Amino acid sequence: MRMGSLRHRLCVLLVASLCACAADAPQALGTLEYERIALPAPAAERIVAIEVREGERVEAGQLLLRLDDDGVGASTRALQAQAEGRRSALEELEAGPREEAIAQARARLAAVQAQAREASAYYARLRPLGERQLVAAADVDRARAVAADAGAQVRAAQAALDELEHGTRAEQVEQGEAALRAAQAQAAAQEAVLDKLEVVAPRAGRVDALPYELGDQAPVGAPLAILLVGDAPHARVYVPEPIRARVEVGDAVRVLIDGRGQPLEGRVRMIRGEPSFTPYYALIGEDAARLSYLAEIELTGQDARGLPAGLPVRVEFDAP
Repeated sequence: MRMGSLRHRLCVLLVASLCACAADAPQALGTLEYERIALPAPAAERIVAIEVREGERVEAGQLLLRLDDDGVGASTRALQAQAEGRRSALEELEAGPREEAIAQARARLAAVQAQAREASAYYARLRPLGERQLVAAADVDRARAVAADAGAQVRAAQAALDELEHGTRAEQVEQGEAALRAAQAQAAAQEAVLDKLEVVAPRAGRVDALPYELGDQAPVGAPLAILLVGDAPHARVYVPEPIRARVEVGDAVRVLIDGRGQPLEGRVRMIRGEPSFTPYYALIGEDAARLSYLAEIELTGQDARGLPAGLPVRVEFDAP
């Protein structure tokens, strides 16, 4: 009797332990999260208007807030004027020299040619007298220098006329085109900054945070608004190291949320390959001393729409 009673009690304990193991499916803890979009400040300008409130639903393209455009607008107009100046300079290069400039160069050449002829004739008359020592040698040298200088001026005037008659070089036109493109690019970049002073929602979503108040001047790159986008949240959980080998992308899971009786259906869409220590809010007993792997669970059911972010969740995986 004692041996049979002992066997009976052992069988009861074994069945109870097996039932407990089957009931305790592997699980991971985490929170509900939405995709977050941060809209940075394009320039260090004052906030002059805030059109939305935190928690408000917004549509794609809706105006969220506006920055002061005085400084950026002035810089944009200056760069646009500079680009127009570069365009005019290029058009002048492409058109080539004006007929009036060519005529002026020809008149200049004719004038220096006349001066050169007179200087040469004077030197020709004075040189024989110098050889006969009827005039001073210094006067002869001076006349020769004047004639040589007049000849140099003729050659310079002729070169200037030839340059005008040959027109603008192709290299000069290319340089003008490059300068115009650079000026246009600078103006376009500044225009883009000017357009971004009106901060609009890139996607439909909910305003999660507006870190700055009306009149504040945020530094460049600081988030002016943070949006939560997407129709439904996803679960961001930490998979304990002992069950990591059994969790794969695409696995079906159950997501339990406090306050909801029925679990939600989900699917593992991402799991990190590098482990980290489990956050304090995701500790489960012995998990305090274990590594965990960050995973994201996509909620596949329609019941997940509209759930608030930050709710704690428990994800159950299929028991081995």
